[in-house]
Amino acid sequence: QVQVEESGGGLVQAGDSVMLSCVVSGRRTFDKYAMGWFRQVPGKEREERECVATINYSGDTTYYTDSVKGRFTISRDNAKNTVYLQMNNLKPEDTAVYYCGVSPFGGTTTDVYVDWGRGTLVNVSS
Repeated sequence: QVQVEESGGGLVQAGDSVMLSCVVSGRRTFDKYAMGWFRQVPGKEREERECVATINYSGDTTYYTDSVKGRFTISRDNAKNTVYLQMNNLKPEDTAVYYCGVSPFGGTTTDVYVDWGRGTLVNVSS
């Protein structure tokens, strides 16, 4: 059984930095899967989650949505079955529940992700 667990969220102030972690267990071939970080604000459905960043299976190709470019960095450690999201210069509009997804293909839409965690809340106060 695959388990995905996010951690690292919390209440922070604008301008602060936070690193989110996502550990995947139950997948022996973690290094064959792309990973993505998505965020969901209250009132939005799962299918409306915004793709924040993605990383391919080897870690040499990344994607960022425009609003986080230059502030967020996605990385992975395949030896630890872990993907990270370093978030710097946080803004109130970054407030959301952040979810980690596992995908055999990669992409920016939720339908290509086969495993999800329960999310971790990042609340940025002004």
